[in-house]
Amino acid sequence: MTEPLSAEATLLSLAQAGDGEAFGTITEPFRRELQAHCYRMLGSAHDAEDLLQETLIAAWRGIGQFEGRSSLRAWLYRIATNQCLNALRGSKARALAERRGSPGVPGAGVPALPAALPEPVTDDEPTWLEPYPDELLAGLPDAMPGPEARYEARESISLAFITALQHLPPRQRATLVLRDALGYRAAEAAEILGCSLDTVNGSLKRARASLSGLLPGDTLTQAPLPGSPAEREVIDRFTSAFERGDVTTLVSMLTDDAWLTMPPWPLRFRGREAAAGLLTYLVFRGGTLRFRLVPVRANGQQAFACYVFDGDSPSAGSQGMIVPTLAGKQVCGVTRFLDNGLVSRFGLPASLPG
Repeated sequence: MTEPLSAEATLLSLAQAGDGEAFGTITEPFRRELQAHCYRMLGSAHDAEDLLQETLIAAWRGIGQFEGRSSLRAWLYRIATNQCLNALRGSKARALAERRGSPGVPGAGVPALPAALPEPVTDDEPTWLEPYPDELLAGLPDAMPGPEARYEARESISLAFITALQHLPPRQRATLVLRDALGYRAAEAAEILGCSLDTVNGSLKRARASLSGLLPGDTLTQAPLPGSPAEREVIDRFTSAFERGDVTTLVSMLTDDAWLTMPPWPLRFRGREAAAGLLTYLVFRGGTLRFRLVPVRANGQQAFACYVFDGDSPSAGSQGMIVPTLAGKQVCGVTRFLDNGLVSRFGLPASLPG
């Protein structure tokens, strides 16, 4: 039983003495979960990758001062969390917003919507939101990661959960992720955040209250298990109807209060009437556009890369992605990502033959 501990201690000593290979060995087991942590904090897979690299650079520079009073994992989470919080404040936040093209940045905005569409319910949705490839989730625990976690891993990486998190102030977001998604105890979260126990408890209470309004309690638990017959049945119907441009069937599959968003537009629509308008006038453009959906998995959910045939074109060009959120045999949410560059991150081509 002492050999693994001795080997780990030896590698740590080598890393603290400047051995880069030893540092890579001791930090490699945590890379995927740290990247997922950054994604929960930032909502962008691209930004999460950048912040992971900044975290590892900061850890390499500080490994000599690591005294072992906490676990190496908790120490790395403290660095990653602070890197994310720094990125969400001050000049770094402005640079992040410019790269994301969010509202308030010159050149960003929403095109004029057809007059036939109802008004959106909100206009403050996260514009930088991106889907997270499932291949980056390989190796993450599939059960509750810590003794006090409220959510299983697949729930806390779901698109609905990530979207809701982006509405919380950064410090509340960090507290809720550490406590309810990762299962750190209050004292451990306080150590990671560098604050008092009272501060952590108060921040968590406010974050939970806000999240309950943003994320109905049964949204995460109603989803069919990934790869299950129940999931396949709903997804097959959705795919067939979408590729046929069958608005009536698609609308019938939605729950009464289904929400629809289109990052990077900061708009949220709700309900079947709004969905019918969006599908008719914006997505299928009155039947002039035809789609082919290529299945991928993102955020632990079935997702699709969208390819569109425009007119008589012999090939289909990529047109972003779509992620339906399932509730039993229905669809309770649809996120239509408009960024054409997303498909390449899932290893797919920019166009398909006819």
